[in-house]
This record gives sequence, structure tokens and C-alpha cells, in this order.
Amino acid sequence: MPNKAVLSHLALFSANLIYAITFIVAKDVMGGYVSPIAFILMRATGATILFWIIHQMFIREKVDKKDWKWLILCGFFGVAFNQMMFFKGLHLTTPINAAVTMTSTPILVFLSAIYLGQEKLNLRRGVGILLGAVGAITLILMSTSQLRAENPTLGNFLVFVNAVSYAIYLVLAKPLMARYNPVTVIKWAFTIGWVMILPFGIEGLLEVVWTDMSSNIIWSIVFVVVGTSFLAYLFNIIALKNLRASTVSFYIYLQPLLATVIALSIGVESLNSLKVLSGIAIFIGVFLVSYQRPKSKSVISTPKDKLKS
Repeated sequence: MPNKAVLSHLALFSANLIYAITFIVAKDVMGGYVSPIAFILMRATGATILFWIIHQMFIREKVDKKDWKWLILCGFFGVAFNQMMFFKGLHLTTPINAAVTMTSTPILVFLSAIYLGQEKLNLRRGVGILLGAVGAITLILMSTSQLRAENPTLGNFLVFVNAVSYAIYLVLAKPLMARYNPVTVIKWAFTIGWVMILPFGIEGLLEVVWTDMSSNIIWSIVFVVVGTSFLAYLFNIIALKNLRASTVSFYIYLQPLLATVIALSIGVESLNSLKVLSGIAIFIGVFLVSYQRPKSKSVISTPKDKLKS
């Protein structure tokens, strides 16, 4: 049976494959059918219900009072604030600009984890992050998108704020993995995030005209709710229990690579040597960042006192 680290990497790969597919599947959902904030509420509602069902069926774990403040912060930074900033930013800028800005996430996570004492800086991991970033940005910039942006400066800033928010979420959630089942953490993070999103999105959600949607749009929404919002978040939080926060975030560099592979498979992209080299750089970067020397006994690192009760 594969060990926990291998399973965690498979979970991360699966999560980012779902994200890559989402770029293609869900691109038309907000094209006049659902407003961005209503779409966020739709995603949060569906995922929250699914997490509650799974938790009630298999976990039934209670949370200590001292950890509620961290779960509230996880709900804010990991679900509500980061998603609202991302979709608003994406509305104002182009997908290419947003994707390039999002490559800052692993670097932000790594620096935050170092500051909190969860990780240490070394040359191997630094080179890995650099290689992954160069490979991912190169693939993104080779996109043939001709879309114009309404306000790229503000949009890029909001996407960067989203990246900072998600980085904070991963670093805050990591210590909770030592005390709770991942499903417990993600269930409450989504529940709290849903409560925060509800006042902003309920009006737009009530205005959705479901009868105007084609079956393709309906299935795209189902995919985003079940796949992107439920499974991908679940896979990421499961991996976070066994891997570093920076390793989990680093897999974002696989998204443009996987999206390129999908585009090649359906004939909307062509292959060239630069894309191949970019893919190789990403895979080498993933290896350098995620590699850990075998230890005789696993040790769970703890953050500094500022993350303790």
C-alpha cells in the first residue's frame, strides 16, 4: 500500500488537475448566467453541504474552544475573502494576468512558513520554487488569449490579495492538521466562509434563471461545485496533513502545465520545444521542493507561539 506521502502527492496532483479542467469547463458559466458573487455563494453552499454530509457520516469530531479563532480565520482567508478577491480581480483583469499573479502564492506561503517557524530556507527548495515559477509563467505567457481588461492594475492587485489570503489560509490550517481530521477543518472553514459570503451573494443567487441554462452550463456548475469546490479543497487539505504548506501551494505551478496538456489533447494548442522545456522545469521544481530525506522517526513541526492558544 502506498505511504501517506505518496497518497498526499496523488491528492495534490488530482486537485490541480481538477483546477486545470475548471479553466476549460467553467469558462462560460458566468457569461451572463450567474454573477461572480452569486457563483461563489453557489460553490460555497454546495461544498458546505457535502462536507457536512461526509463529516456526519464518517468523522463526528468536535472542535476545542481554543481553536475556533483559527477556524474562523481559515474560513475568512481560505474561503470567503480569497474567492471574492479572485473573482472580482479576474473580472477586472485578463486570465493571463491573473494566472501570472497567482504564481506568487507558493513564494508567499514559503516565506510565511519560514516566519512562523514551520519551515527552513535552503538552496534546494529555493531553486525548486524559482524553476517552477519560471516554467509556469512561461506557459501562461505563451497563451494566445486576446481578451482585454477593464482595469488591469486594480484587477492584478485584487488577484495578488487573493494569493496572499490563500497563503495565510494554508499556513494557519497546517497546525490544525496535527489535532483534527482534515474533513473537520475544511467543514468548519467552509461553513464559516459560507456565512460570510451569504449577505453579499444571496440577492444574485435568487436572480439566477435556471431555465435559461443549457444542459452544458448546468453540468459545468455541477463540476465546479463538486469537483473544484469540494473534491479539490478536500484533496488539498488531506495533503496538508502530511506535507509542508509550501509543498501544497507549489502544486499551483502544475495547473498551467496540465491545462496545456488538456488543450493539446483537444487540439486547441500546439506543442513546441519551449513548452516542453517549461514542463520539465516545473517537474524538476516539484521534485526539489517536495523531496524530503528519509527520517527514522517522523516529527510534526509546530509554529511559533503566535499560532498557539
